[in-house]
Amino acid sequence: MSVFKHHAKLETNVFFLAVGILLSVIVGGLVEVVPLFTIESTIEKVEGVRPYSPLEQKGRDIYIREGCYNCHSQMIRPFKDEVERYGHYSLAAESKYDHPFQWGSKRTGPDLARVGGKYTNDWHVRHLINPRDVVPESIMPGYPHLKRALDYSDIQADLTALSVVGVPYTKEQIANAKKDLEEQATSEATDAAIAKSYPKAHMGSADADPKITELDALVAYLQVLGTMVDFTTVKPEKIAR
Repeated sequence: MSVFKHHAKLETNVFFLAVGILLSVIVGGLVEVVPLFTIESTIEKVEGVRPYSPLEQKGRDIYIREGCYNCHSQMIRPFKDEVERYGHYSLAAESKYDHPFQWGSKRTGPDLARVGGKYTNDWHVRHLINPRDVVPESIMPGYPHLKRALDYSDIQADLTALSVVGVPYTKEQIANAKKDLEEQATSEATDAAIAKSYPKAHMGSADADPKITELDALVAYLQVLGTMVDFTTVKPEKIAR
């Protein structure tokens, strides 16, 4: 009974209640934060993850600009039904160069974490221009305005800014940003220089338009999602550590 009496005093005294709340927050915070200083990184070490190519980065900017993230998450949660539908659950390492990352669970449309290589360029172009052409029941709006020419005059500045926040672009990659973007959007050669700087970059025009369009950039971004990591060599027990 004495315990309850003291508890009542604590709840009815503003000063003691404030001190109790402060102590609880401090203890809880220490329990959460201190263990993080004992580990090297909270991100798994997996091979294959690289910064986005200039064309992919512009596509990602368009993806965010058009609000695609409002209906499509890029996070496959470690649940059986999600893994069976979308593929291997998402790893933190896959998004370590994303600013901002596109994780979440809000889905009006399917998750896009593993959409890369699932459909052809032509499918993506038709789907973006008029989704009902390929998915009759789709409620997604069309984006025919993406046929316009891509403005990439600021791509070097974009990569420079990203390098400041930790994305490991080299000085050479930043200097060659415009050339690399143009090469990826116009060349289908698998031995092109950009293919060496950015492995698994999807080469060539998406919409067969002679000019480089916003569709080219957005499709290049979609086609790389989920393709960087070879999940046949990734073991879940190593990821969980």
